[in-house]
Amino acid sequence: MARLTKNQKLVLSKLEQGKSYSLKDASNLVKEITTTKFDSSVDIDVRLGVDPRKANQMVRGVVSLPHGTGKTVRVLVLCTPDKEEEAKSAGADYVGLDDYIAKIEAGWTDVDIIITMPSVMAKVGKLGRVLGPRNLMPNPKSGTVTVEVGKAVKDVKAGKIDFKVDKTGIIHTSIGKVSFSSDKIYENAIEVLQTIAKLKPSSAKGTYFKSIHMSSTMSPGIEIEAKTVAGI
Repeated sequence: MARLTKNQKLVLSKLEQGKSYSLKDASNLVKEITTTKFDSSVDIDVRLGVDPRKANQMVRGVVSLPHGTGKTVRVLVLCTPDKEEEAKSAGADYVGLDDYIAKIEAGWTDVDIIITMPSVMAKVGKLGRVLGPRNLMPNPKSGTVTVEVGKAVKDVKAGKIDFKVDKTGIIHTSIGKVSFSSDKIYENAIEVLQTIAKLKPSSAKGTYFKSIHMSSTMSPGIEIEAKTVAGI
């Protein structure tokens, strides 16, 4: 049996196996059990009692985190020339149309979010084969297909994220950084969980929140007791 490292022993001393924690306690604990030398992301995984194969049980939404994600978000805006200055002024990292479409067709996807306009979706739609698997395809439901490109850029830069349930019934999303205070982690988590609660499909039967776990990069998951989360 391999020996435990000093950090592994520290984590095990703080995390009680098989125990469910309140969201407040988990927000404190995730900071204590993170031993990476870099500023780890804090993630939340929510297993839902839905069948994503059914269109009427697909859960997808957007949420603005009160304290942002802590990440530098690289934004590409694919727009007509008359909207380029609006996008640049709002903080977009890359702005253009045909030139960037050609780059993406050649395999370039070095961005985190792509925002575009309804009038150019015919061109952008052809990129689905490249963007779809990387979760980069703009979508009206997530606010990334809009005529208000400047507002969309500002929202994303300020901490607006979109999420959707995967084929196994799990929503996985980042809610901040370990360097955040535990209160900020807690408040971001509450915002996400309450938003997911509001999106419960009417066709979903039984327990909606099957399980909730919080973790940071390379840390074990902390199980959260759903009844400790207000509003879900």
